[in-house]
Amino acid sequence: MKIAVLGTGMVGHTLAGKLVSLGHEVTMGSRESGNPKGEEWARQAGPLAAAGSFSDAAGRSELIVNATPGTVSLAALAEAGEANLRGKILLDVSNPLDFSHGFPPSLTVCNTDSIAETIQRTYPQVRVVKSLNTVSAPVMVDPGRLAGDHDIFMAGNDQAAKSTVSGLLQEFGWVPGHIRDLGGLDAARALEMWLPLWLRIFMQQPQGKMFNIGIVSE
Repeated sequence: MKIAVLGTGMVGHTLAGKLVSLGHEVTMGSRESGNPKGEEWARQAGPLAAAGSFSDAAGRSELIVNATPGTVSLAALAEAGEANLRGKILLDVSNPLDFSHGFPPSLTVCNTDSIAETIQRTYPQVRVVKSLNTVSAPVMVDPGRLAGDHDIFMAGNDQAAKSTVSGLLQEFGWVPGHIRDLGGLDAARALEMWLPLWLRIFMQQPQGKMFNIGIVSE
């Protein structure tokens, strides 16, 4: 599959690298063509990897991963261009974290809205699926690094788009029974509002220790 990964941070690098290792053609997108981080990643990642602007990446891809910070996601997608986004699946892994008052951050949107829903309203022809935003980047692409059963969540209005995203999650190693479809995209509110608690747990972990949650029922 031809996939665009928008964002050159740790999440973008982790996802793009894993996708290339799985045999996908990946273009890492950034604000401008020639971004040093993107170009260096593409050189090291091999023949299936490329780098370019947000517009370049989105235009040559079938599926788009939004790995930009939630505070700049709309600006990044605007630079990608509506025509390059129309009709495509957009996997949104962003979180609307506001660090302007220090750490831990607050959320720029919550309760009655989410960044995923904002993207969907702005680009109604895009098939937005929210997932992977509730775990750290290494766990996103390698759930087996954590012992025991644990879960990843998904939300979206388009069932076919969710099926495609579920397929990618399974390629990453997520077990189908632990990919939890929470329903429509309004469930992204809860997924994004998990982050304040996630960050508090993170602050209590020994340095470098990763974690996730799992649903336990009778």
